[in-house]
Amino acid sequence: MRIVKESLEEDIISTSAGDLKITFVGHGSLFFIFDGKVIHIDPSSREADYSKLPKADLIFITHEHSDHLDTAALSHIQTDTSTLIYTETCASRVSGGTIMRNRDINTFDGIEVEAVPAYNIIKSYHPKGIGNGYIFTFGDKRVYVAGDTENTPEMKALKDIDVAFLPMNLPYTMTPEMVADAALSFNPKILYPYHYGSTNTSELIDIFDSLTMDAKEAYTDAGSTTVSDDNNMVYSQIIISQGAFNEFGSSKATLGSNIGLIIPLRIYT
Repeated sequence: MRIVKESLEEDIISTSAGDLKITFVGHGSLFFIFDGKVIHIDPSSREADYSKLPKADLIFITHEHSDHLDTAALSHIQTDTSTLIYTETCASRVSGGTIMRNRDINTFDGIEVEAVPAYNIIKSYHPKGIGNGYIFTFGDKRVYVAGDTENTPEMKALKDIDVAFLPMNLPYTMTPEMVADAALSFNPKILYPYHYGSTNTSELIDIFDSLTMDAKEAYTDAGSTTVSDDNNMVYSQIIISQGAFNEFGSSKATLGSNIGLIIPLRIYT
């Protein structure tokens, strides 16, 4: 039996419409609090006791796998006024929700949401055309929660992403190399690798640490302000903050400090 965590990691992102509070529950589960609204994503009772978590205004499900679509967790956070948003495949298992298909754009409780295709391009665990990632617009910030996916062309073509949650759970989603490739393609200002299971998250640091001098110089040409402290590895353009879940000790990053590994790119964009 999996032991759920008693305390959950949190982070705060400032937006033009107020603070966005992020709570990382575990695996692919997290929730946001914004403008008084509670937005749960892929709630899973394997990760937390959802009877103790805030009731949902909005619930987003990325796909139908049981570690993402969990009716037991839903029963604890869903109320008569909650809105459930999910994929067409999810609708065949749980009724009463609103279906979003790949590339759909909709607005829920004043929050614009775009569904991004989520699928494997090398492996076959997540076929194309079924799963969603979601881009949420909170004030002036765009937050991308990728769901179970690899570094697809659609992901790499994204624009103006402020915060990205990218999965790194082998063998089902991305390798650290794929996460690095995606991050360098669409340049989120803050990257939270999540849903990483037993993957060695330090490999992502090693990949960025092995960037060629040409790449580093190319970033430097863009112009930036560097930041350094005891827990950061600093380049002119990329700060990789090591923190969270007791894997790397306490982080001192000024942007996002409590969820997995964090690559804040905000300082040079």
